[in-house]
Amino acid sequence: MYKNLKIGVALGSGASRGLAHIGVLEVLEKYNIEPDIVSGSSIGALIGALYCCGFDLKYAPLLCKGLSKKDYVDVAVPRTGFVKGDRIKEIVKLLTKNKDFKDLDKKLFIVATDLKNKKLQVFQEGKIYEAVRASISIPGVFVPVYYEDMVLVDGGVLERVPSKVIKDYGADYIIGVDVGFNLKTSNCKSIFNVLYESIDLMEKELFDLKKQESDKLIRIDIDDVDPLGFEHVDTTIEKGREAAYNVIDEIIRELDIIAANKLE
Repeated sequence: MYKNLKIGVALGSGASRGLAHIGVLEVLEKYNIEPDIVSGSSIGALIGALYCCGFDLKYAPLLCKGLSKKDYVDVAVPRTGFVKGDRIKEIVKLLTKNKDFKDLDKKLFIVATDLKNKKLQVFQEGKIYEAVRASISIPGVFVPVYYEDMVLVDGGVLERVPSKVIKDYGADYIIGVDVGFNLKTSNCKSIFNVLYESIDLMEKELFDLKKQESDKLIRIDIDDVDPLGFEHVDTTIEKGREAAYNVIDEIIRELDIIAANKLE
């Protein structure tokens, strides 16, 4: 529909709340808005990778409901994290068909946080599943990924909605998707929830202070859903659809203006 534009979509972190990204992508697809560039942080990296690898996202709810924690949680001796992450890495490898970044039709950026060098690490080459495994490494929950001279954890620590990398790549229009924070509820019944909710709160403070690079930021209110559970898959995806429908007319209007200006 917008062949003369480079459209980017930046999918933010938020654990299981990130399933709302599926609803947003479905609405964009319905209106023939196909991103040329996708970036993702944490769960956004996973959803973005599946989307770019051609996985039909309509099957994602069935996948989530069919998985039990023993399928993707492999407990480690808690030295640097409670979950080794090998099982989930193998699942991601299977779902992304073991693809390399260079195999994709779209440009994909996956971001992680490098604790050793105190900076953002942007993956755009190599095996996609390995980059996703690094990006979803919630500090304290997952064992970090040790790669070259880096110690990699969740991309959301530094870049909750990774729009800047898309802007730097030269996108004409960027749609950012933020799936909110757990502000109304607290489920600190396990060490996993304590760690995640602490990081979630810190990310919120950083997110509020940073300049957002998206041309349209879709904010989705999902702060009443347990971010570490999959009990509300359908509801979460539907909230993503609703948020996208609320702004789709604005997005189309802005894209039409940019496309017209480029033709002049």
